[in-house]
Amino acid sequence: MCGIVGYVGPQGALDVVLEGLRRLEYRGYDSAGVALLSDGELSTAKKAGKLANLEKELAEQPLPAATIGIGHTRWATHGGPSDRNAHPHVSADGTVAVIHNGIIENFAALRAECEASGIEFSSETDTEVVAHLLAAVYEATPEGEGRLAEAMRGVCQRLEGAFTLVATHVAEPDTLVAARRSSPLVVGVGDGEYFLGSDVAAFIGHTREARELGQDQVVEIDRTRGLTVTGFDGTPAEPKAYTVDWDAAAAEKGGYDWFMLKEIAEQPQAVADTLLGRLGENGELLLDEVRLSDEELRDIDKIFVVSCGTSYHAGLIAKYAIEHWTRIPVEVEVASEFRYRDPVLDRSTLVIVISQSGETMDTLMALRHAKEQKARVLAICNANGSTIPRESDAVLYTHAGPEIAVASTKAFLSQIVACYLVGLFLAQVRGIKYEDEIAAIVDDLRRLPEAVEKVLEQMEPVRALGRSLADANTILFLGRHVGFPVALEGALKLKELAYIHAEGFAAGELKHGPIAVIDQGTPVVVIVPSPRSRNSVHGKVVSNIQEVRARGARTIVIAEEGDEDVVPYADHLIRVPRTPTLMAPVVTTVPLQVLSCEIADTRGFDVDQPRNLAKSVTVE
Repeated sequence: MCGIVGYVGPQGALDVVLEGLRRLEYRGYDSAGVALLSDGELSTAKKAGKLANLEKELAEQPLPAATIGIGHTRWATHGGPSDRNAHPHVSADGTVAVIHNGIIENFAALRAECEASGIEFSSETDTEVVAHLLAAVYEATPEGEGRLAEAMRGVCQRLEGAFTLVATHVAEPDTLVAARRSSPLVVGVGDGEYFLGSDVAAFIGHTREARELGQDQVVEIDRTRGLTVTGFDGTPAEPKAYTVDWDAAAAEKGGYDWFMLKEIAEQPQAVADTLLGRLGENGELLLDEVRLSDEELRDIDKIFVVSCGTSYHAGLIAKYAIEHWTRIPVEVEVASEFRYRDPVLDRSTLVIVISQSGETMDTLMALRHAKEQKARVLAICNANGSTIPRESDAVLYTHAGPEIAVASTKAFLSQIVACYLVGLFLAQVRGIKYEDEIAAIVDDLRRLPEAVEKVLEQMEPVRALGRSLADANTILFLGRHVGFPVALEGALKLKELAYIHAEGFAAGELKHGPIAVIDQGTPVVVIVPSPRSRNSVHGKVVSNIQEVRARGARTIVIAEEGDEDVVPYADHLIRVPRTPTLMAPVVTTVPLQVLSCEIADTRGFDVDQPRNLAKSVTVE
């Protein structure tokens, strides 16, 4: 998730912008750049890699002094991490500099339009399109105050997707203009100075007074005229004012006690970004990279999903959806075991590998074994340009943004959603589902961010419950159907963070052994399936709750809104919004993340960096 900084005021802009970028490093990035406006000229510097690379470049080749500037740290989407793809991007005539967070979905058509007019592009990014369009629209806009803002409004009305844009123009040396749609942007208001940032961490060292922009709004910051906000249609708007109640020391975590809490809160956006731009103009589903023909995909008669840890649980959920939508048999394998058991693979086998980092060694070696056996490989990954996507035949990037905490949260939800998209893509290619059927399921997927947001709004009782469970020695998790992998994930999170003995079981296996460990007061978390689905095992799971409760268990029940059958048997009831059965894990997982985080915090442990664990496992 890119970091954006802008500044207008009396201070040296470069120092302010670089400080802001350093405070946004927690967001993760693969390149950085700045643009300064001084004496009617734009000066830029940008480098791939860490911010230190850019600072070294600036030390060797200083930019002119300026009091207005913009800066950016990029998480690569369109085009790999490189100097030329780094932001800011400058228009062909050198008048406009633009930085951007998000994805311009219709950039291909807009780029073709620019190229047809004779513009040569210098990068692979979608962002550069905006720079060229903005310069052209500015030229066509009548002279006067607010000309750059008017041009920005005109450009934004042509853009599809989610984006934050910040721009400066040589003809307006005292002005910055920014716009947002479904991507964060805040304004900092100081004493005779203004700041722009992806979040308040960018400027918390200078001011705590902030203005929050609404959806589809443009803000103009002018040194003399101050702050002006309008909608994309030009309608005046009043930004929401608020005071930040935490200081610079907490800025990297955005005011949260832990990165994990911040990443849990970012899950609605992570899910939305993973879904962004997946439907083409004709309603067809799109992956990021596909080097397989439709004929090859139609030839697939067996699928393996291969991954580790939390990603393995995403694969278990994927099995239900992919088999249901494609009618292709799916096996889910732990990557470290895959190649050593000599699996049967051939050209009709598709191996789906899931890795947050794209560098997980067990998964990478499984991928290479699959390729040696002539199987096709599709990667689901969160890191653009990493090894696993590069070596795969097809790729779907989750676009969850950087995940700092070792225990995965938003990457997991994004992986689940990506697996749904892969299943639908295969169903489309193989002709199993019609376009309108796929579109209806995609509509259900698009409602998930709102559902996750609703869950997050109701988590205070879950936090209180977590504090009350901090002294437990054992906590068990039960689920059926897609709830079983959720139970496994809930148990894993608790083990990772709180160092408590926790186990996840298929609820139907309860009487085949696990019920023996139930004792008086043993906490048992039960993920209850919807009673509305065909062939639902809802009634059987309710019976399981009664069975453990009769043996003294403390029952913690996660059930959808409107399910009254569970009420008599739940010592603690956690409600989640109604969702289609296959998509339920996206909402039922969230309370388990919050619960584990709260238990670990209460026990006094480091939530972000649990003992003995690393974010990415790069050795077998």
